[in-house]
Amino acid sequence: MSRVADLSTLPKPEPTRGAPANRPRGSGARHVDHRSRAQTRVRWELLRNLIRKDLKVKYKGSSLGFAWSLANPLLLLAVYTFVFQVVLKSGIDNFGFYLMSGLLVWNAFSGSVSAACGAVVGNANLVKKVRFPLLVLPLSAVGFSAVHFALQLAVLFVVMLGFGYSLLGPELLLLIPAGAVALLFTVALSVLVSALNVRYRDTQHLLDVALLAWFWINPMVYAFGLIQNRLNEWTWVYMLNPMAVVVTTFQRAIYDPPKGNSTGSAPILADLGYRFYLEHLAIAGLISLAVLWLGLRVFRRLQADFAEDL
Repeated sequence: MSRVADLSTLPKPEPTRGAPANRPRGSGARHVDHRSRAQTRVRWELLRNLIRKDLKVKYKGSSLGFAWSLANPLLLLAVYTFVFQVVLKSGIDNFGFYLMSGLLVWNAFSGSVSAACGAVVGNANLVKKVRFPLLVLPLSAVGFSAVHFALQLAVLFVVMLGFGYSLLGPELLLLIPAGAVALLFTVALSVLVSALNVRYRDTQHLLDVALLAWFWINPMVYAFGLIQNRLNEWTWVYMLNPMAVVVTTFQRAIYDPPKGNSTGSAPILADLGYRFYLEHLAIAGLISLAVLWLGLRVFRRLQADFAEDL
């Protein structure tokens, strides 16, 4: 089913009509409120249809189908464990679990932003022919990656439990605020780059380079303590990176460090408490809100010219 077909099956909001002279007082406000709710319902239904369509298209014709998304974290876990624990010997116990606890959320973020960047351009024919809320295009990319992330995280938990890890603890609750900040920042950046890429096509190429460098800035293949040892009192500047905060919080929530939380002279986790992460998540949330405000402002300003630019 094409996206155009999906759009045609959605309920359409009622057309605007002038208020009759004998309409009771207050009925105009109720009519506007009804139309607003109907339009919101249409947007959410459209978003769900686009996410469902993308999930079906990705694995169409595949023998294993959706199982590929579950096999991916298992393969990554095996490969990175061999490379960084057997070959390169990072010194971090159960390195595969340490890496995957941060890598899955990073992959969801980078995959969402990268796909959202080309969401409007990739649907040029749809944008030109069908009138609909264009904001759902980058949001559908975020929703698609979010579904994969939830399933892959569940697979990681099953594997960790199979290896005797205890995941039931208060630290697991950190996943809630960390996940909220990750989603907020992902949506904010996705909306911004999707609009910019329509006007400036180099945005996609610049984003690919930026995401590659950004990956190595986050403490996933090395202990966070290495950053602290080199930046010292300037570590707070490093923590202004929202994804570094999200990654370190996910590691604290999922990874069970060895006794002493250290590998050589560098701590593995940023902190063994909870206040450190909650404070930095609050700052990261404010930064994400600022990026979201900028992204929505840019998107709304440029979307009037999307059809012409495409």
